[in-house]
Amino acid sequence: MPNMSLTKNPMPEQEPSIRAANFKEVALGYTTEIAKTEADRCLNCKHAPCVKGCPVNVPIPSFIKKIKEGDFQAAYEIIRTQNGLPAICGRVCPQETQCESKCVRGIKGEPVGIGRLERFAADWAMNEGKISAETAPKTGKRAAVVGSGPAGLTCAADLARAGWDVTVYEALHTAGGVLMYGIPEFRLPNTLVQKEIDNIRALGVKIVTNAVVGRAMTIDELLNDDKFDAVFVGSGAGLPNFQKIPGESLCGVYSANEFLTRINLMKAYTFPQADTPIKVGSRVAVVGGGNVAMDAARCAKRLGADVYIVYRRSEAEMPARAEEVHHAKEEGINFLMLNNPVAIKGDENGFVSAMTCVKMELGEPDAKGRRRPVAIKGSEYDLPVETVIVAIGNSPNPLIKKTTPDLPTETWGGITTDDMGRCGKLHVYAGGDAVTGAATVILAMGAGKKAAAAILEDHP
Repeated sequence: MPNMSLTKNPMPEQEPSIRAANFKEVALGYTTEIAKTEADRCLNCKHAPCVKGCPVNVPIPSFIKKIKEGDFQAAYEIIRTQNGLPAICGRVCPQETQCESKCVRGIKGEPVGIGRLERFAADWAMNEGKISAETAPKTGKRAAVVGSGPAGLTCAADLARAGWDVTVYEALHTAGGVLMYGIPEFRLPNTLVQKEIDNIRALGVKIVTNAVVGRAMTIDELLNDDKFDAVFVGSGAGLPNFQKIPGESLCGVYSANEFLTRINLMKAYTFPQADTPIKVGSRVAVVGGGNVAMDAARCAKRLGADVYIVYRRSEAEMPARAEEVHHAKEEGINFLMLNNPVAIKGDENGFVSAMTCVKMELGEPDAKGRRRPVAIKGSEYDLPVETVIVAIGNSPNPLIKKTTPDLPTETWGGITTDDMGRCGKLHVYAGGDAVTGAATVILAMGAGKKAAAAILEDHP
């Protein structure tokens, strides 16, 4: 008989008072016993609604059944038929709005902890199992992949397994894209990302770092001079958005992109052991309500600051994962809902001294159905802070667009593609945040898989 408990097995975690002062992983992972108990909650539905909620179509009931049976190697191999980065997805994928939202067990209780079980199987394989690097015979076809984030790595891995020679070009000095520079160690350890990347390298994928496509070479040069059969653009969305309010050029104002890159990739929190310093002072305001805002706020807290999340809507409208909001509250982050910055003030030396906010109320719904925030007249006040971190989204970097004039793009900067990632420019494909704007890791991976399938179809 299945385990009919209405609740998931809790995830073991560091205590909030301890983890708020370190960058070690918060979630500790299921033990073997807990994993089996949670797997036993799965009903193994024949119609598998959970799979329909997975952007990469992992055979979820099949891998959970193997965990239930104690065959963790088989569970991992089933996952990896569709997901080349399972240890990553098990940690950062928003399962609650995807696979788990379709779980039958969620009708009268909590859904099965699909993400936690995926993480368990992947971690077990990395530590105790075997990870296959088998590929099809070489076809003689060659692909260039621009960007080593989740979209690029997924596309590269699928093409390599199909027998293609793949070269990935990464602009930074370390592969991994947003997985390395954007997500803090306490959510996604860099060592784990490197292991996943090493698994992809083992397929024969070559990764060239410090290679800025659009500067060192163009898309056309990759096709015409280097004779690649196809190019996939997965360059992400690394251009930070700002509110364009007074004071954004003051010292102490960061984009979340820069702040997290300094923290995650350059290990600024270990200064002077690391070369890159970072200073936040005693009070920090983080503007925004998404996962990036939560990451920035929780990093600032670990640097010793009193931290405020400032968001112009209510908590119900926050796009961040409920788990991240919960963790942030446990760690002592202050939430100022229905507040919006209108200016940043500085002292006589040009450093941030306060952020002027206005209180908001929710008005009529906008085109997307979300109630539009409206400023309350006369409600302005100054929030004393020494650092402001702006986390209101990113746009695709315009470099690819500028150096590939015949590449179709949207007015806001994203690359125009069909549903399979074809760009309208012969032999060029794209996916992930470069197409959609900033989104989730798993959606970028799904786009990388679709583009790889299109490349294989177009180049038999």
